[in-house]
Amino acid sequence: MRTSTSSPAALLITGTVGSGKTTTARYIGALLRQGATPHAVIDLDALRDAWPSPEADPFHEQLMLANLRDVARNHLAAGALRLVLAGVLEDSAQQPLYEQAAGVPLTVCRLRVDLSDVEGRLRQRHHDDREALDWHLHRSGELDAILNAVGIGDLEVPVAAGQAPSEVAQAVIRAVGWNADATPPVG
Repeated sequence: MRTSTSSPAALLITGTVGSGKTTTARYIGALLRQGATPHAVIDLDALRDAWPSPEADPFHEQLMLANLRDVARNHLAAGALRLVLAGVLEDSAQQPLYEQAAGVPLTVCRLRVDLSDVEGRLRQRHHDDREALDWHLHRSGELDAILNAVGIGDLEVPVAAGQAPSEVAQAVIRAVGWNADATPPVG
């Protein structure tokens, strides 16, 4: 089993809703596992999933950051060298807070997906919930415009229509310089 000797680091995969953040993070986790790199994949939405949210913090960012601080610390103490985070970062001024919560240097990678492809993904994901579909369709365009306006991300990876998640994951780890020689997971 090969292990990495590099210093711990974190990667936040961000993008609009439906861009493939969580799926890409999972595939990166599989690639890191194949490369025998100790890691953790953390879905930031799961760390903020509580109801109700405060009026001043509708997406529970403060709760998510507090949870990330603890979860990241525990994973690092257990030996993780790579933290792969999936979530939305809307404000570049908040990036230092995410890095502080992760406890290690953080690189932010934005997945850039054409909104027509996002719409197709969202229609498939929320086919049985019209209210959720409408909200996500509206939010995808709104969030994409926000991310464009503020230039979120240290790097950007374009995602082509129909591109396999394993290919996106490989492109991301190549862009960030992590185990670029790993092969994609099977299945």
